[in-house]
Amino acid sequence: MNFSTEISFTPWNKGKLVGQKAPLRLRDIWAILVRLQLAKKTRDLALFNLAIDSKLRGCDLVNLRVRDIAHGACISPRAIVMQQKTQRPVQFEITEQTRITIMDWIQLAQLRNEDFLFPSRINSAKHLSTRQYARIVKAWVTEIGLDASTYGTHTMRRTKASLIYRRTKNLRAVQLLLGHTKLESTVRYLGIEVDDALEMAEQTEV
Repeated sequence: MNFSTEISFTPWNKGKLVGQKAPLRLRDIWAILVRLQLAKKTRDLALFNLAIDSKLRGCDLVNLRVRDIAHGACISPRAIVMQQKTQRPVQFEITEQTRITIMDWIQLAQLRNEDFLFPSRINSAKHLSTRQYARIVKAWVTEIGLDASTYGTHTMRRTKASLIYRRTKNLRAVQLLLGHTKLESTVRYLGIEVDDALEMAEQTEV
């Protein structure tokens, strides 16, 4: 006996944009900064600046404690953290502008050395969740007129790395900054176009 069964299958990603999230452009960065400054959103300013500088994954960024980036009353110009995904250390810079906004936030929130840098507003004993962080990023990009579906928390991780690569074409440097174990991962992560690869090849003499 033959049975004919029709199964209706809808792909999970139908109507959704998938793949790498786009990095912010310089004008996008400044647009968000200006809005946060005008709105006097001290926490968001610190979070935005540190997300750009650190190039950390969302899970590592929200898990930071004050002691990870500060020595006494001073914010360190450089920091090192252990990545949750790879269990490998990665270093990052903290620019002067970012250090100022972080210190403003620490003082406003009266954070102690052992406190999470970005505590949850629901439970101060816990840190901001990655889901909450994602909603915050969505609000940032939406406020400046960008399509929220094109951007996400990985946008923050990719932004400075992409700018560094565009300016220097130094893949090894970007690999170290992102904490990737393989150069191929960095190439895929940056979404380097064929034209970039050809340009690099043309400039290399054998």
